[in-house]
Amino acid sequence: MAKHLILCDCLGSQKIDAAKLSQATGLKCSRIHTALCTHETAVAAKAISAGDAVIACQQEQARFEEIAADLNAQTPKFVDIRDRAGWSDDKPTAPKMAALVAEELLEAPATKTVDVISGGMCLIIGAAAVALPAAEQLADALTVTVLLTDKGDLPLSRKFEIICGKNLRATGTLGNFRIQLDALEQLEPGGRGDMAMSAPRDGAETRCDIILDLTGGTPLFPAPQKRDGYLRADPGNPVLVASAVFEAGQHVGTFEKPLFISLDDHLCAHSRAGQTGCTRCLDVCPTGAISPDGDFVAIDPMVCAGCGACSALCPSGAINYDAPPVSHLFRRIQVLAETYLAAGGINPRLLVHDMDHGTEMIGLAARYGRGLPADVIPLGVEALAGVGHAEMLAALAMGFCAVDILLAPKTELDVMARECALAMAMGGTDRLQLLDIADPEELSATLYAARGNPLAITTILPMGSRRQIARLAGKALNPDAAAPLPLPDGAPYGAVIVNQDSCTLCLSCASLCPSGALLDNPDKPQLRFQEDACLQCGICATVCPENAITLEPRFDPSDSAYGQQVLNEEEPFCCIECGKAFGVRSTVEKIMEKLAGKHSMFTEGGAGRLIQMCDDCRIQTQYHSTNNPLSSHERPKVRTTDDYLSKRRDH
Repeated sequence: MAKHLILCDCLGSQKIDAAKLSQATGLKCSRIHTALCTHETAVAAKAISAGDAVIACQQEQARFEEIAADLNAQTPKFVDIRDRAGWSDDKPTAPKMAALVAEELLEAPATKTVDVISGGMCLIIGAAAVALPAAEQLADALTVTVLLTDKGDLPLSRKFEIICGKNLRATGTLGNFRIQLDALEQLEPGGRGDMAMSAPRDGAETRCDIILDLTGGTPLFPAPQKRDGYLRADPGNPVLVASAVFEAGQHVGTFEKPLFISLDDHLCAHSRAGQTGCTRCLDVCPTGAISPDGDFVAIDPMVCAGCGACSALCPSGAINYDAPPVSHLFRRIQVLAETYLAAGGINPRLLVHDMDHGTEMIGLAARYGRGLPADVIPLGVEALAGVGHAEMLAALAMGFCAVDILLAPKTELDVMARECALAMAMGGTDRLQLLDIADPEELSATLYAARGNPLAITTILPMGSRRQIARLAGKALNPDAAAPLPLPDGAPYGAVIVNQDSCTLCLSCASLCPSGALLDNPDKPQLRFQEDACLQCGICATVCPENAITLEPRFDPSDSAYGQQVLNEEEPFCCIECGKAFGVRSTVEKIMEKLAGKHSMFTEGGAGRLIQMCDDCRIQTQYHSTNNPLSSHERPKVRTTDDYLSKRRDH
């Protein structure tokens, strides 16, 4: 069904060119309304009833959704062209509005989710003065156990359990926390007078659904703010404690947990044959959701908080952000650029931001300041750290002349800085920047002060994996590169340098290369290399017995990176019996020099000749030799029925 764009100028505070929007997006546009959310709600209701409405207002989304519910109609789509485009001191805004509308109409794949069930078993940890009042408040809604960190007067209330212990260890997440502690003491409910505690015992284990940590000390988990079901508050701040207690009471029921990450483990380059290679995702995961699992890594989807950093850093594409998929993000960038340029816009700049801090900053800048320039197109993403060098380069190669990333307070800054530096080295130069700005007015001033310079390149279509798109974009951004570009240390692109004087062509590197960048030649002793496949994981350098391999981070934008080059080769040694080529001549000759006639196994009987034979001839020679270890006594004659009967007749 063709969509119908319902427009409103928000009490005349923005100018909208309906004709240009319709021409650029192919949508039917309504007349320009003035107060669609108040005295023109009847118009909105009629449009919603038709089932094809796209309402150009997100501020009042809840109001229009209520109207749709009252009418039992399909919930309309919404797009914000006011805060992000209409409220601006810059003109014209029609190309930008058209780009935002076209991008909003893209259908995002449904996010995969799993149900998490919390039955309301809550563990409160803290001193009695803070933990016991919190338990009193939650006891009617949750099943509460209090782990006291001090020994004070014990209450007579039996609304909740009280324990003491030390060396607390916790794993898991909402609905499935596993608790271990030593010196466990439990309340003894019997007897007269004050309550008493049982004798301590070590190795106690239990489980709970929610943990309320009021100790104020070291958190039980890395990145505690990202662990579902784990709530912390400063025990010295009553307001924060009250907020945490209230939030704990809401963690009961069935919740949908998004599955943020997809893992294709056969692409993983973590390890081979016990030799560790790539650890980028392990090093960067803030929650500890990623762990080694043999040659690969494993991701606990229940612990993963969806920051996306592992996806941005994974060199092989084994890990991909999946809520929504990375391919959808590339498609959004493409549609924004193409629609803006087709609508008459020039030199667009992309502003990438998160959906919380960034959206609020843009809204405040628009309402109280100059807003965004007309050539700055905002792109909101769920996982800011998931926007890596591939996305930055692709945006430039698809038509944007600059990419700015507005950092949020909780952004993994190290990851973003690393990926931005890599993208700049691969062709982004000075067209990429990270904006660590918390003032909306400063954001506007920074963006208005810089205007985009045209980028004269042939644009690309974002096809393939992140790595393939990054290479394609890097090639487009460096059309005149005469030599490979040097990259920062740790970059996932580069060459393998082999010291031919040290290399013996044992090919252990080729046998363990996880990406197939290093290959042998079945017809002759030869080590070959294909640069575009190299992940710079380092396994080849680790396993090389001669330490003949070093890695060179670089990006080769030429087509030669897709071909195979010979890193080392030698003449094969031919078998002295059958003439078949086998082994490496220098290696066989070196062994002969060191062993033949000198080693005890090769002092007699011409055993040294075995070294110069292929596998087949060596076995045949050994079998027919004197004192052959493979030989045996003559096989006994097979006895038949006639043999047994003749023996019986003889007796």
